[in-house]
Amino acid sequence: MFYLSKIVWLVAQPLSLVFLAILLALLLNLAGWRKSGFLFSSLAALMLFVTLYTTTGNVVLQRLENQAVRPQPDPASVSCIIMLGGAIENDVMDTRGGIEFNAAADRYTQTVRLALKYPQARLIISGGDGSFSGRYEGEAEATERFFTDFGINADRLIKENTSRNTFENSANTRELLERHGLTDCLLVTSAFHMPRATALFAKMGIGVVPYPVDYRTTGKTEIDFDFTQPSLNAQNMATAVREWLAIIAYRLSGRTG
Repeated sequence: MFYLSKIVWLVAQPLSLVFLAILLALLLNLAGWRKSGFLFSSLAALMLFVTLYTTTGNVVLQRLENQAVRPQPDPASVSCIIMLGGAIENDVMDTRGGIEFNAAADRYTQTVRLALKYPQARLIISGGDGSFSGRYEGEAEATERFFTDFGINADRLIKENTSRNTFENSANTRELLERHGLTDCLLVTSAFHMPRATALFAKMGIGVVPYPVDYRTTGKTEIDFDFTQPSLNAQNMATAVREWLAIIAYRLSGRTG
């Protein structure tokens, strides 16, 4: 399932679909089927325009982000914090060393803030190596170096370093919660990822308090043209499509309710 999802996403991401539509249009034109070729080239142009020059991706993404609300104010006390990985650039770290984050770095900064605010809370860091090769050290290991640099005692950390996707995050975390007798934890992950994560944890019978971070949209965006930031529009569209496809796949496979 893990490798299949990786392969499907190589094809299903928006810009890949645009490329495949252009390629098919070219082949149809060479075969003399010019009307069909024109149809697919027009479809490619439309998909590319919507992806690059409209706010469609932002609107679809914010629908996910708006589903969970961060506790306001922070809870009076917290005994456990679960942070899901997915914020580290393993390939860059492998050659350059140190710790390098991607756009989801808020998962780390907010978890550090919460850890300092609740010094008695245990921290479960769930994230292994989600690459095709499986040759990296895993995110939970790198997390220990980062947290201890901020004065957080390593004894507070419970590292789950084998999960490669969100389903494995939830399954492996359940075992750790049972082993350590922890309940009702804060769950820290990106806001767009929170609906899928909480659905998986609920299916596992794990009660968590959602603590969404890493917002990518304002929450009030409407469908419109946007010619100012095509690369960001494309990135948000890809993120939204990937997350919705994962939600649908998990539901169809019975992994969520």
